[in-house]
Amino acid sequence: MQQTSINDVETRPFFEIEDFMNLSRESRLDGPTLEKIASLWEEWLELLTVRQMKSGADSWLAVWLPESVEQTIDQAWEESPAKGYLFNCLAQYLCMSAIQELLPQVADGGCAPSPVMNDTLHDALAQAGLPCRDNPCVPERRYAVVTNYPFRGGCEICALREDCPKGKGMEDFASVLLPGYERRIDDRQGKA
Repeated sequence: MQQTSINDVETRPFFEIEDFMNLSRESRLDGPTLEKIASLWEEWLELLTVRQMKSGADSWLAVWLPESVEQTIDQAWEESPAKGYLFNCLAQYLCMSAIQELLPQVADGGCAPSPVMNDTLHDALAQAGLPCRDNPCVPERRYAVVTNYPFRGGCEICALREDCPKGKGMEDFASVLLPGYERRIDDRQGKA
């Protein structure tokens, strides 16, 4: 087995309100909510871990937030679903912003393709501090992204392609489906 090197990667993504609003599908945020989101961004940015793992010709990038962020978001969901939803979006946005800062090609595709899990990657992630389940590359942390580094391609190389609506060619899908907003077949065909 080849030796794996693990290195911290410096990144400090900038909070773009327009991008966050697009991800969360919010059209407006009140002042106190925006202040809380900005405060959490700064707090969570300090907790963000970004590591590159190399083994032979293979190289991956892993970005994740710790369990304490998950607990904060879980508590927010209990207090208010709207607040929990926004905090959840913020954690996702922070991870993807870090990835996009290091791999601008990911922004073009709108996704960071998941590498195929093998023993080397599984061990490298555990050594880096981000253990994964034995499924395809599914980290134990809820807010985490693992992708090839440098960029090697989009959907065509993603290990999760078979289970992904985007990878199956269904690009017009909602990432969060709220009860009562399910799309009917005739909605997709432009009929009322």
